[in-house]
Amino acid sequence: MSNPMPQRTDYPHFQPITTRWHDNDTYGHVNNVTYYSFFDTAVNTYLIEVGGLNIHDGEVVGFVVSSACDYFASIAFPDRIEIGLRVGKLGNSSVQYELAVFKAGEDEACAAGRFVHVFVDRLSNQPVVIPAEVRGALERLAI
Repeated sequence: MSNPMPQRTDYPHFQPITTRWHDNDTYGHVNNVTYYSFFDTAVNTYLIEVGGLNIHDGEVVGFVVSSACDYFASIAFPDRIEIGLRVGKLGNSSVQYELAVFKAGEDEACAAGRFVHVFVDRLSNQPVVIPAEVRGALERLAI
């Protein structure tokens, strides 16, 4: 990989997550697909708690339209991890998140990923401008 290893100092926000027993696969580490759940959890927790996104009754929701992850080191239950979160690109109706998985207290990432949300009208599924409160929260994470 040509990019340098993501470091804790590269991220302005962290979401703690406790791995669960069923996250491990038969190889004894957290399965690759579970990392996407960690990313979704970190982003949506931030959007709800800081951006005021109403996932149950709001008119606007975020749809994931693209995602990827690179893996550097294994994690396994019962590791405590922290998901680093930042915004790489912020458009009118979309945002690209950049995330990294860190074992608690460690400076180098075990994995790094990215995904794109497009904000849409809940009823029509058509793209809309990112709501002001959500945009303000996202701007705080922009690199």
